[in-house]
Amino acid sequence: MNLWAPFRGAGIRVKYIAPDWSEVRVQLKLHWYNRNAVGTHFGGSLFALTDPFYMLMYMYSLGAGYRVWDQTASIRFIKPGKGIVRAHFKLTADDLEQARLATQDGSKFIPEHMVQLLDHTEELVAEVHKTIYIRRKLQ
Repeated sequence: MNLWAPFRGAGIRVKYIAPDWSEVRVQLKLHWYNRNAVGTHFGGSLFALTDPFYMLMYMYSLGAGYRVWDQTASIRFIKPGKGIVRAHFKLTADDLEQARLATQDGSKFIPEHMVQLLDHTEELVAEVHKTIYIRRKLQ
């Protein structure tokens, strides 16, 4: 994923993906090519830092029998991002069980997740609210 052009161009690095896709950690370092007009992290890069991880996590965890899409996302900027900004994504066994149960008859399931973007001092830079669409494929 670190070679994927949108991440490479923004300076986004995937630091860890759990073998079962239950956890992902990513980071964004401030460089000359991803700064905004006032010298802090470009907001679009901060937003991109959170895309498409929850979708991929559900997709790989649930398997090919499910349709999984990012449905909506919004960002709330708290303070300017400087240095390294990190995001940590986590899916629990409960999250996956809820998705399986809610979609067993072909119904859609729309889980929501909040991702915090933290700087190198552990201060909150932004929060991203993600809504995922999940539906079981019925043969």
